Amino acid sequence: MTRVLITGFAPFGGERVNPSWQAASLVAAEPPAGLDVTAVELPCAFGTSLDALRDAVLAHAPDLVLCLGQAGGRAGVTVERVAVNVDDARIPDNEGRQPVDEPVVPDGPAAHFSTLPVKACVAALRAAGVPAAVSNTAGTFVCNHVAYGLGHLLATELPHVRGGFAHVPWAPEQVPDGTAPSLPPATVAHGLRALLATAASTPAGHDLHVTEGATH
Repeated sequence: MTRVLITGFAPFGGERVNPSWQAASLVAAEPPAGLDVTAVELPCAFGTSLDALRDAVLAHAPDLVLCLGQAGGRAGVTVERVAVNVDDARIPDNEGRQPVDEPVVPDGPAAHFSTLPVKACVAALRAAGVPAAVSNTAGTFVCNHVAYGLGHLLATELPHVRGGFAHVPWAPEQVPDGTAPSLPPATVAHGLRALLATAASTPAGHDLHVTEGATH
């Protein structure tokens, strides 16, 4: 069995739910064949989220880690290629912190790339009928903070573990007037099961050699 840790965030910004945690919970409740999936909810807070992530990784000793976050306005699941070493918060986190131009890890490298096969993961999501794309920015809020912190933890302490980050759209209940894209968490979870199965079966360092770039 491949051990998988999947995380989502607590609600933030006045929302009642966070679809990243809803989807993570559904995947753990009904995991893909051959995968042992544990879901952990992270606080939507700088610093505290990385402490909780580190504790979860050390407690569950996963082979794969997939962290999820909410990206309101995006129309599909976006698998992040890279996270950058900067916190620059447009709004406060759930603990009132609002860092500006601060490093996630002082003296850390400028960026960490995902060690998941991001293009194969996107292809798996699409094959499952879920809209998806490669993303080249995870923002500069707590999602990027966790994506970078995960990459740094794995690169410096746990190089045998692979991991990455993906954003999910708003849930329909967050957009009751239908004026912005949304996906039901059950649909997202269906796609994430395909993503995880593909990530687990793809050898480290391998990915699809296809175009998923962007011009801006």
